[in-house]
Amino acid sequence: MSRYVFKLPDLGEGTVEAELMAWHVRPGDVVREDDVIADVMTDKANVEIPSPVSGTVVSTTGDAGDMIAVGSDLIIFETTADTAPQTATGDSEPEPVAASETAPPDETQAPVAAAAATPKPAGRNKKPLTSPAVRRLARETGVDLSAVAGSGPRGRILKSDLESYVRRGPAAPVPAALTRQRATGSDEVKVIGVRRLIAQRMSESKRNIPHFAYVEEIDVTELEALRKHLNANAPEGGAPLTYLPFLVLALNRALKKFPQCNATHDAERNVVVRHHGVHVGIATQTDNGLMVPVVRHAESLDLYEISDEIRRVSTAAREGRATKDELKGSSITITSLGKMGGIVTTPVINAPEVAIIGVNKAVDRPVVIDGAIAVRRILNLSSSFDHRFVDGYDAAALIQELKAMLEHPATIFMP
Repeated sequence: MSRYVFKLPDLGEGTVEAELMAWHVRPGDVVREDDVIADVMTDKANVEIPSPVSGTVVSTTGDAGDMIAVGSDLIIFETTADTAPQTATGDSEPEPVAASETAPPDETQAPVAAAAATPKPAGRNKKPLTSPAVRRLARETGVDLSAVAGSGPRGRILKSDLESYVRRGPAAPVPAALTRQRATGSDEVKVIGVRRLIAQRMSESKRNIPHFAYVEEIDVTELEALRKHLNANAPEGGAPLTYLPFLVLALNRALKKFPQCNATHDAERNVVVRHHGVHVGIATQTDNGLMVPVVRHAESLDLYEISDEIRRVSTAAREGRATKDELKGSSITITSLGKMGGIVTTPVINAPEVAIIGVNKAVDRPVVIDGAIAVRRILNLSSSFDHRFVDGYDAAALIQELKAMLEHPATIFMP
């Protein structure tokens, strides 16, 4: 018997440490070579760490949420002569498997692109190959992943595989309701992974940026009529238009007059970079937290191309397929809560940008027009600006420019 000390390997791109997300083994467990033993996360990727050897786990280093330095001891195995590698120093390290790509909210607000996983050999205690997000979803839905067939590389279980199984498989048992009983105790949820990054970046944004909020109501009655008309006459199978592509199209025109709002702040050089291209971040809620995929060069796209691109990048983010390039480089962000949009929101600026526009829920309201009460469709825009670089007057003027175009949508399409 011999002991094999496995050190956290170099995860690439200048990474010096990684956050331990979860252990899949404990001391005393018998593992086989290439079994996934732990999930870790760097600023760039969620990574599954495979076992370099077959053997028994002697000890592990750290708990979920701990930061582990590259090259430090991660886990110690006890191996037999026929399973131990030629050297038991841990210098020969298996290649870690990227489970998903992320980036900090100042570039991406977190999101996530699935990559191929290393297969696990067959065995009685085989752990299905999948991402941490899919494992969490399986736990929440009560699904045993060993019963789910994976369609990904080398049998990896994708989110779509789990969703298909839930749709056609037996329904999870519903626990009996607890009637008139007082709830006791509490749950502690450790802030780790993507949620930790979001918390960190949001805190930095609010701490470092003096937010200036501006809210305006928009009469989108005419826009709603145009939207319904275009959707009714859309080609068969085409996705319906929402308000967002109209807003992006109007934003393309408005930002020509207010370039200081289509900008990012380079704090290290103390420079505000005003972008010629309009790269619109679309805040998207995913299983891994809020992410901001980017519609690049929106100024070069027409209404339907913008709509298709919004749908493509947001779907990719939700399904964990967005690439790093699709999750960074936005110059202004749009966030929408859709049907839950409320009356007013105070969106947090997606640093290093200097402006964010929030879309609230569109509702029918009674308004006074020429002294008479009429029912109109009203939508509020809630915006936030970095008051260091965008004056209140300019912020208000930008939103008023958008209001004029959205209330008279024909002007959006004028040359």
